[in-house]
Amino acid sequence: MIFLRRAALAAALVGVTAVLPPAAARADAATACPGGFAAESAAATDPEQERLADPRTAAFPERAGLDAFVRRFPAALCGTRDAAEAQRLLKAWGEGLWMAAVNRAQGLRPGGDLPAADDRPLYWARLAMTVQLGRWQPGFPVDRAALRSGFEDASRGLTANEFRGTPGVRRIFVSGFDPFGLDAELRRANPSGSAALQLNGRRTTLADGSPAEFRAVVLPVRYADFDAGVVERAYGPRLAAGPRSADMITSISQGYPGLFTLEAWAGRARSADPYPDNARALSGGTREHPVTAPGLGSGAEFLRTSLPTDAMTAVQAPYPVRLNTAVTEIPAGGRSPVDRADGPTPGSRAVAGGGGGYLSNEVAYRSNRLRLELRPGLPGGHLHTPVLTGLPSDPAQLTGADFERNESEITAEVVAVLRSSGPPASGRR
Repeated sequence: MIFLRRAALAAALVGVTAVLPPAAARADAATACPGGFAAESAAATDPEQERLADPRTAAFPERAGLDAFVRRFPAALCGTRDAAEAQRLLKAWGEGLWMAAVNRAQGLRPGGDLPAADDRPLYWARLAMTVQLGRWQPGFPVDRAALRSGFEDASRGLTANEFRGTPGVRRIFVSGFDPFGLDAELRRANPSGSAALQLNGRRTTLADGSPAEFRAVVLPVRYADFDAGVVERAYGPRLAAGPRSADMITSISQGYPGLFTLEAWAGRARSADPYPDNARALSGGTREHPVTAPGLGSGAEFLRTSLPTDAMTAVQAPYPVRLNTAVTEIPAGGRSPVDRADGPTPGSRAVAGGGGGYLSNEVAYRSNRLRLELRPGLPGGHLHTPVLTGLPSDPAQLTGADFERNESEITAEVVAVLRSSGPPASGRR
């Protein structure tokens, strides 16, 4: 049992190779656990997890070589003796899953026939593992919500993912998102998540010749996680002063058809209903009646980007890159929303930033509110990618030539836009 526990932790850290003993890898977790696993029919699942009933969801990790994480996770859970050990195991397996997806996206971990940079295998593998965690019946008390939160953070790059702190190297921190809109099309991917996987830990040369290092995370498309501070947990450590703090931050999400936009303004409000999040939850805010996102405290209705937008919009191929100055506001003294092409007016109430009133706008507001609090001189803002299209008409086909080409072009241009982000910051902290 001691070997099993240590092997399970080591397996996560090396990508679940042949570290677990064969007997453990083949073990029936339901009989190996003191408390076993609840039956699938008896275990509660949320709307996001319910989509796993579609057999295509299992094909994503299988066709990317990440299915070993899903298969061996139950046996690893069964090897824990107490809540503290379970917490450590969940963190280790989350970090192992994250690094396996990053390494695959960067060509360092071959596996499967899906495109290397495809973000969907990570999403569906993580979700399947959260279901297994929910079914697990340990023989000791656990805070299941805390265990899931720790696993989610680790498998999204929020832990063990620091900048190297090399002197003279510019440090750029970015966030992407999970796929969303999955009730309409289960096969959807998110190029912002793919870009994050390809960028994490990568060293590159900026357009001015200076070296840079990227670190990245992939955020959930769930209001509840934003309410619980996932954005602040992601960005806070990278904004704390020190030799491993970021020199620039940029949230990234999927936006408009056919073009990139740098959003000039992020709004404080949620107003996207009736469009739901991945858990089919609504924000409670509409265009006519926006609501302030929880946990923000006091602050301006709109925050302006401080990214070097002139330099970044110099990139124009294969997609145009535009600075979007539009917002929707309720003017001071007014009651109805007004669309404005040139930014907000004094005293107005935010309805939507340039990125709308959904979570892409909110990640920009939350991250830049934190930036203004902790590092006000730092460049920060939000980049919207084009909508990723090209899925085959046959719903059984998970990928296709057009889809893969479009994803590759979008993510390559994300890198090009970020490489054009200006000279290195002066005065290292």
